[in-house]
Amino acid sequence: MPATSHLLMIRPVDFKFNKQTAANNMFQEKSTHTKVQEFALQEFDGYVVMLRKNGVNVLVIEDTLKPESPDSIFPNNWISMHKDGEVILYPMFSPNRRVERRADVVDMLKEKFYVKKVTDLSFYEHENLFLEGTGSLVLDRKHKIAYACLSVRTSEKVIEDFCAETNYKAITFHGTDQDHAPIYHSNVMMCVADDFAVICTAAIADKQEREKITESLITTGKEIIEITFGQMNQFAGNVLQIKNKADEKLIVMSEQAFKTLNQEQIDKLEKFGRIIYAPLYTIEKNGGGSARCMLAEIFLPDKI
Repeated sequence: MPATSHLLMIRPVDFKFNKQTAANNMFQEKSTHTKVQEFALQEFDGYVVMLRKNGVNVLVIEDTLKPESPDSIFPNNWISMHKDGEVILYPMFSPNRRVERRADVVDMLKEKFYVKKVTDLSFYEHENLFLEGTGSLVLDRKHKIAYACLSVRTSEKVIEDFCAETNYKAITFHGTDQDHAPIYHSNVMMCVADDFAVICTAAIADKQEREKITESLITTGKEIIEITFGQMNQFAGNVLQIKNKADEKLIVMSEQAFKTLNQEQIDKLEKFGRIIYAPLYTIEKNGGGSARCMLAEIFLPDKI
């Protein structure tokens, strides 16, 4: 599976607990301290420094105070970028997340990269149908397979439209946590990389769905690295394989995710890339997302 060394990140100016998303994001928990934005900004900046020290190209764009967008730190939910020059914009569940879609960000991308086409699926919001980017879709870009955990944020109809547009094949399933609550985004329970997949198969209760995904991963040459519910809850599934400017493969995650892994899992991962991580505790607790959610991969061709 192709990995990229170009990432888009949005630097927060008003990060905080978002009441609109908390109803179906069981990973969110409101902090009692009052300096959430300050702590989140420190974590964000530290994360960017860590990525750049490891040779990764990071395009950082500052968020704006208005309109209010507490979750703008997670741009992968509203935009995805593809190697054929296509940019796709997605329909978002929460009204205060829809304002994260910024035309000026797309314009900045056009200055640096070749953008052939912008496909906007946000009109589905008028039908109360949603698909939150690579939160909803875990993409095997090499084999053109989109894995998707169906939820109120991930509509089968919009997935079909995405697949028709991109020539991907969808493999959909239902995921629940240890308390049988629906999992809000696919990328908190699984990651698909070039030669491995991290997945909490225990979250897929339906045996046929579980076997379908496992078979697909094995058929496409992935070594499956299982994680538990407890590890999933500490964002061990919210990881991403990238590469640096020297073409070295890196596996990026949060410090919390790394600390929950056992040595056997670490050894398996390290066969496929060097693990790098950063502390993101404030962002994870209040935002219910982690290291992967903060990264929008740029696969667009460079402008020469």
